[in-house]
Order: sequence, then structure tokens, then C-alpha cells
Amino acid sequence: MSILFNRFVRASLFALGLAAAGTVSAQTAICYNCPTEWADWGTQLKAIQQHTGVTIPADNKNSGQSLAQLVAEKGNPVADITYMGISFAIQAQEKGVVAPYKPAHWEDIPSDLKDPDGHWFTTHSGTMGFMVNVDALEGKPVPRTWADLLKPEYKGLVAYLDPSSAFVGYVGAVAANQAMGGTLDNFTPGIEYFKKLQANSPIVPKQTSYARLLSGEIGILLDYDFNAYRAKYKDKANVEFVIPGEGTVAVPYVMSLVANAPHADNGRKALDFVMSDAGQAIWARAFLRPVRSEAMPKDVEALFLPASEYERVKAVNYSKMAAVQRNFADRYLKDVR
Repeated sequence: MSILFNRFVRASLFALGLAAAGTVSAQTAICYNCPTEWADWGTQLKAIQQHTGVTIPADNKNSGQSLAQLVAEKGNPVADITYMGISFAIQAQEKGVVAPYKPAHWEDIPSDLKDPDGHWFTTHSGTMGFMVNVDALEGKPVPRTWADLLKPEYKGLVAYLDPSSAFVGYVGAVAANQAMGGTLDNFTPGIEYFKKLQANSPIVPKQTSYARLLSGEIGILLDYDFNAYRAKYKDKANVEFVIPGEGTVAVPYVMSLVANAPHADNGRKALDFVMSDAGQAIWARAFLRPVRSEAMPKDVEALFLPASEYERVKAVNYSKMAAVQRNFADRYLKDVR
């Protein structure tokens, strides 16, 4: 009797363990490119867990690495959702690795900031510029133009993310190219600019370098306004954001449901949350411009540079930007790196 009873107990405990494990798994979603240091994803991930019960581990891929992983795993997906710069998301749609889903507040997203069927949709946007650690300059003037970054006094101080793989790096390249007189059909001015910049020994990491900028290891980083404002107002660093005199660009960041996601329902819950009032407010409080403009608090907007500075921000054709990205990356790797 005791042997049978012990077997019954062990079997029952095993079954309970499986059930518990299934419960944990059922409350998990995998998001590619959701790093805690970037765009205050740390706060967003905690809020998703608190409000929906879905736990999402942080992930430090960049947009290009995420796309490559999604393509490699197309036959057996691991991720449920992904966050990307818009040009990578358009490529992901073309490669069939994202699925249509229209999240909560779909109707509030401007038509030019979403795929009509929901393969991707904008959550927020940012403006490219110079994120400057003033202390790291050690008395040198804060650069105000793209041309300034070429000056010998900034040697070893300038950094930009690898434009052949990271979306923020590609945006920086598009912005510099347009500032130098180029277009999405002609990247020669931008390529020539980055070739000249090599004389200043730039730092070219692949992942977000927010912490390295704050530490002073990097003095000037091509990055978005929201990271600079976060450093200045939340981390109390002596950081300044500069919209270069020759102009720059603003771009949206988007999210998608992964095609054949293993935990698609949990992924949909997370996507609904980032578009909710609470989710959009988190982006806004992190100094991102939420796609639902009504979610931007006036007190936060007042901390941005004056509207007159943002008049130098130019529009681009995002579909065209996606279409020419691979050719640019190949040329950058060949001619610059």
C-alpha cells in the first residue's frame, strides 16, 4: 500500500509541477530588441507584467540582429513580438516573418505610420541629433553642426552605432547624407562624410551605448532626443541634445506580432498595452513622442528643445528608406569600414 501511495504522490507532484510550469510558460512572451537601457524599455516591461501578467525578458539585440534572427527561425519561431526601426520592420514584412495584428487604439495611429493590415505599427518616434556629454569634452565647445564633428579637437570623442546593422546607426547615416546634400537615391555625400570622420577615430558599437555616454567614455553620440533628455532630466547628467544646423531626420519605431508566434495571445496582450493610455504615457515620460499625440503631457513637452529648433527636422520616405538600406549597408562596409 505504501509503495502504491508513494507512487501516487510522486505522480501527483509531477503533474502539479507540469501544470505550474505550463502556467509560467503561458504568462511569458519573448520580445526581440527590447533592451532595458533603450527608450526606457525597463519601465515598460515592468508595467506590461504588472498590468497584463505577461513577463517579457529584456533582449539586447538591435533591429538588424532581430530581423536576422527572425528570418533564421522562420520555420520554428522563438519570439512572439518584436520592436524595430521602421525600415527593418518593412523588410520583416517582406520576408514574411511578422503577422498582421491591429492593437488597441488602432484607429488613433496615423495611416502613414502603420501597415494597413497591421504587420507593423508605430509606437513612438524620435529625432536624430547629437547627444553630448559636456563634461567629457573637457572644455571643448559643444558641436553644433555635422561639419563640427570632423574637427580634430573631437578626435576619439564621437560615436555612432554601426549603420550596417543598427537602425539608429542607419538613421544617423541618412541624416548625415541629407545634411551633406544627398538623397535616398544618392548616398555618396554620406559615404564621403563617414570616410572623413574616420580620421577622428570614431567609436562604432553595435548595441545601444547610453551607459558609455553617461560614463564619459563616449563624448558625442549620434542618437535620439529621447535618450538625451532622459540622461539630462532623469539621470541628472550634464548632457545636451543638439539638432545640427544643417538639419536632421525624425523616424518612428514600430512593433509587430511575429508570424506563427509560440505565445501569440501573450504577445497581443503586450502590444495592446504599449498602445494603451498607460503604455503610451510611459513612452512620453521617457521623452519619446508617443504615436498617440494626446498622450504627450505638456510638462514633458516643455522640457524638449524649442519648436524653432525642430523646424530643421526633415521628413523622409520610410518605404524608400527601407528599400535602399541593404545597398547602403553594403557600400558602407566596403568603402568606410
